[in-house]
Amino acid sequence: MRMILSALGLLAAGPVLAEPPQVVVDTPVTASLVQQVMGDLGQVQVLLPKGASAHHHQMRPSDARGLQDAGLLVWTGPELTPWLDRAASSVGGDVAQLRLLEVPGTYLRGYDEAHDHGAAHGDDHHGHEGGHDYDHGHDDAHGNVDPHAWLDPENAQLWVSAIAETLEKIDPDNAAAYRQNAVAAAEEIRRLDEELLAQLQPHAGASFVVFHDAYGYFTEHFGLQPAIAVSLGDASTPSAARLAEIRARITEGGAVCAFPEYGSDPKLVQAVTDGGAIRTGDELTPEGGDLEPGPQLYGQILSQMAGAITGCLSE
Repeated sequence: MRMILSALGLLAAGPVLAEPPQVVVDTPVTASLVQQVMGDLGQVQVLLPKGASAHHHQMRPSDARGLQDAGLLVWTGPELTPWLDRAASSVGGDVAQLRLLEVPGTYLRGYDEAHDHGAAHGDDHHGHEGGHDYDHGHDDAHGNVDPHAWLDPENAQLWVSAIAETLEKIDPDNAAAYRQNAVAAAEEIRRLDEELLAQLQPHAGASFVVFHDAYGYFTEHFGLQPAIAVSLGDASTPSAARLAEIRARITEGGAVCAFPEYGSDPKLVQAVTDGGAIRTGDELTPEGGDLEPGPQLYGQILSQMAGAITGCLSE
């Protein structure tokens, strides 16, 4: 019996595996997806501090040093975080990189106000039908691509597989764990997708207002009306002319709910809704700025967004 137990103990210990790479990511959303794939094998380093704007952050010297020491950088792309573009270019081939917007098969769309929503997309996007075919390597495409692509859960399912494949190349000793974790993560996202689709379907015809143009992937994927955005996709402060235009669109579209956004000035949303019979919904957080970082953050973003929308539109 002692000999059997001793042998089992040796078997359980197994060979000494290589140290997993240090992974640096741009945002808490990316961190959530990467952490689901890595599991307990490592802890990712997030460059964007909690609550900071993904569009307007400035890297600190300590961030640049951490990036130099990384084994892998996973980021959405310069379309979302232009402040990371120069640093990512400076490390060159010394640090492996994965740009999520460039993962083959990723569904990319333009901003609602830059493209004809009805002409560019089919009536049912839930299979990625009728999407834009952007040239990932063409600089001119960067200004037209809406980078908030994680709000389409089909993209997230694709990305966890790409993350696992990238980690496998760097750390083949743990390849089986990465693959298994990615499959489990994709299945969990798929189940959540189905739940939210059923939850949101009754509100497909309702019009609503959001702070900035970041919700196109979400509304299109779940069959909702395109949101009326007070600010443009980079969350810049809207001009007086734009505010007047948005007020007119709200009246014309019959919007019934307006949603402030975490980290933004709620007065801007109030400025276009005051005096009208429009309800104020719960705060949205498309980048997860107010959520606890970790593997659960991605699912919480989608769930909280769906809950806020259905909660207000159901009143």
